[in-house]
Amino acid sequence: QDIIPQPLLEQYLSMTDPARAQTVDTEIAKHCAYSLPGVALTLGRQNWHCLKDTYETLASDVQWKVRRTLAFSIHELAVILGDQLTAADLVPIFNGFLKDLDEVRIGVLKHLYDFLKLLHADKRREYLYQLQEFVVTDNSRNWRFRYELAEQLILILELYNPNDVYDYLRHIALTLCADKVSEVRWISFKLV
Repeated sequence: QDIIPQPLLEQYLSMTDPARAQTVDTEIAKHCAYSLPGVALTLGRQNWHCLKDTYETLASDVQWKVRRTLAFSIHELAVILGDQLTAADLVPIFNGFLKDLDEVRIGVLKHLYDFLKLLHADKRREYLYQLQEFVVTDNSRNWRFRYELAEQLILILELYNPNDVYDYLRHIALTLCADKVSEVRWISFKLV
C-alpha cells in the first residue's frame, strides 16, 4: 500500500503487541480498536490484508472493552469492506461476538439491522436461529438489552419474508410482550 507512510502503519499495527500494553499504556489496544474503522477507510478495501491480522488479534483480546469497541463498529467496517470480505472475514468475528459477554453483545445488538442488511439473503437467514439467544442475558435485570432487541426487530422485519417472521420472530416478539418491565412490553407491542 502507498496511502499511509509505511512506518506510521507499522507503528499503528504494533499497538496490539502485549509488551507495549505493559510498558506504554494498558489501554493501547482499546485505542487501536477505536481507530480501526478510520484506518480501514483510509486504506480502502483493497488494502484490508494489511489490517486483517490486527483486527483478528483485537477481536480475541482478553479485555472485553477492546472487543466491545470492535462490536460497536463492526457494521461500519462491513460497509467499508463490502459483502465478499464481510462474509469471509467479519462474519466469523461477528458470530464470536454473539456468544460473548453482554457488554460485548450489546455492541452487536445495537447495530444488528445495519449489519444484517449488508449480508446476502441466504447468509442473513442463518441468523434467524440465533436471534432467540438475545432474549437470554447474563443479568436478567438488564432490561435495556431486551428493549434494544425489540427495537432492532422492528427494523429487521423488512429483511425477512412473512413465513420467516411467523416461524422465528413472532415467538421472540410474544416473549418480549410478557416481559416483567413495562418499557420492554411497550416497545414489544409496537413490534407486534
